[in-house]
Amino acid sequence: MVMTLEADYAVRIMEYLTKNEGRCDAKSISEEMQIPLRFCLKILRKLVADELVCSFKGAKGGYTLAKPAEKTTLREVIESVEGPYMLSRCQKEEYSCGRSHCRLHKIYEKISDDVRNELDSYTFEMICAEEACECRGKNT
Repeated sequence: MVMTLEADYAVRIMEYLTKNEGRCDAKSISEEMQIPLRFCLKILRKLVADELVCSFKGAKGGYTLAKPAEKTTLREVIESVEGPYMLSRCQKEEYSCGRSHCRLHKIYEKISDDVRNELDSYTFEMICAEEACECRGKNT
């Protein structure tokens, strides 16, 4: 399984906003994080709608984190653009494999819960701090 490009870009955007205090314009985010501007704006709209990012209009407008980086998890950002994480489509209510006692449903749900919990264990404060620590170690 591979995370979608949209989710990867959303994580990059949140990383950028975590590292850059103050308001950041979409063009700068797009250029610095190597995300096409139109795609960047589309993702920013989703992050704003899910209250992960604040949007400000006008000449001094831009984007900021909606809440502190230590309160925003990797799971929240990924699910903002992809929807709820689940390993198999059979976990969706609207889908049914037609098998009444499928043992795989419980297995898939357990794995999905494990992945969701692991993604929830990483905040953007942690993600950006780990990167800073790695960089410091290389320079010494």
